[in-house]
This record gives sequence, structure tokens and C-alpha cells, in this order.
Amino acid sequence: MNLATEHKALIAALDDYRQLIDTIPDEQFNQTPPGGGWSFAEVYSHIMQANLGSTVAAEKCCRKTGVHTGKGLNLKGMLFFLLGQFPPGKRKAPAVIENLTKNITKEEARNLIIKMRKRIDDVWPLIQHSSNEFKISHPGLGMLNARQWFKFSRIHLQHHLKQLNRISKKFSTQVTN
Repeated sequence: MNLATEHKALIAALDDYRQLIDTIPDEQFNQTPPGGGWSFAEVYSHIMQANLGSTVAAEKCCRKTGVHTGKGLNLKGMLFFLLGQFPPGKRKAPAVIENLTKNITKEEARNLIIKMRKRIDDVWPLIQHSSNEFKISHPGLGMLNARQWFKFSRIHLQHHLKQLNRISKKFSTQVTN
């Protein structure tokens, strides 16, 4: 895994989130899309909160305060990193993450993007010199080391960009009376 490439891809994805938020009409940001599902605000809340947690896990691994273990990815985790994406289909966020998800304002979303970018920039140099033996458990993928948490963040950001595009399409195809 090339960390410089992962870092650039993470920053590019955050730039995409920042640009996209400006295209979302204010009145739709907190609105449930036609047909149900998360609002734009809930997606922004989820992705930024979850990925901030991922950077905390990565930093713990870097600082050797994670678990020193030979355990690694479970089968889902191996498939996830092999494919470099979430498998097709809908999935439910782990309860601990779903409980953090809420409707937020555009300004709060923008601030979370800035906070996330700073965390990535702060953790990235540590990850370059991290040990693969210190890990933190992911609720669905098994034991992840710092590099895997970093890559997970990028894949997770890109995954939810697709979700935001689906929400946009739901609103653009909405029939107005």
C-alpha cells in the first residue's frame, strides 16, 4: 500500500465532499430524500464522525497503545481490502456509529471536513513509521493496523460519496405537485 497515494486520495475525497456541499440546496440538506434513507446531513455526520474515529484508531496503533497482536482481518475484512471497496448491497452502520449520526447544519458539516482533513494530515506522518503489530478492532472487519485504518477511511469516504450522489438523484427525480 502506497501511503502517499492513500493520503492524496483521502484529501481529494474530502475536497469532493467540500465541493458537493455547496451544490446541495439548503432546504434539502436536512430533508429525508424521496423514498426514505439518510438525509445529506446525516451522511455528512456519519462519514465525518466515523472517519474521525478511524483516525483515532490509527493514531493509537501508531503510538503503540492499540492491542499488540498477531490477529488480523476477518473474512469480510480480507474481502473488503482485496476489493478496495464495500461489497455491493446495503448495510447498516454499527450501532455505536449510528448513534453518532444526526442531522447537522451545513456549517457543522464544513467544520467536520476541516477537522477531518487536519486529523489526516496529523496522523499521516505517524502512519509512515507505524508497526503492523499494533491493532484496534473494527466492528465488522476484524483487527486493523494503522495503515489499514488509513485505507479504510479512504474507501469509506469514497463509498459515501456514491451514496450522496444517489440522494441527489432521488431529489432531482422527485415529482413536484
